[in-house]
Amino acid sequence: MQFEEKTIQRQSIFKGHIFEVAVDDVELPDGGLAKRELIFHKGAVCVLALTPEGKLILVKQYRKAIERLSIEIPAGKLEIGEAGSEEAAALRELEEETGYTTENLTLLYDFYSAIGFCNERLRLYLADDLVRVENPRPKDADEFIELMEVSLEEALSLIASGDICDAKTIMAIQALQLLRK
Repeated sequence: MQFEEKTIQRQSIFKGHIFEVAVDDVELPDGGLAKRELIFHKGAVCVLALTPEGKLILVKQYRKAIERLSIEIPAGKLEIGEAGSEEAAALRELEEETGYTTENLTLLYDFYSAIGFCNERLRLYLADDLVRVENPRPKDADEFIELMEVSLEEALSLIASGDICDAKTIMAIQALQLLRK
């Protein structure tokens, strides 16, 4: 069976600094017509950062989209010119948000966040053998974060309590569980 939906027309609704919103008119495989509301994103990186003591470094910050505090792994969007340099972007985010760097960065997963309506592609890296940066890059001007260092067991408890509700963070913690088995 043919599954592809052919775009007949695209209407751009909004173009911002982080993403673009469009509505596509599509022809379905059976010849029917439908509309698809889509978000196009430049992509992002996220880092499962482990201290020399084996603790996870998490970031606590307020997320306006859910109107609450969120506990997450260090992460951020790709900046202009970083497409194709995702490892460098991951190291930049790690340093900006945690003050650490590493020479040991391993790609764990390359995945999409919400394929039903968004093309945001994330790369999840494992960073261990962390080294403190003497003068780390500054955080983004609009970024207010607090660092947490937790054990795997504490991280699992934060998931169970709902304090960690971020998908990429849950995925990273579960990846760590698999790595430690």
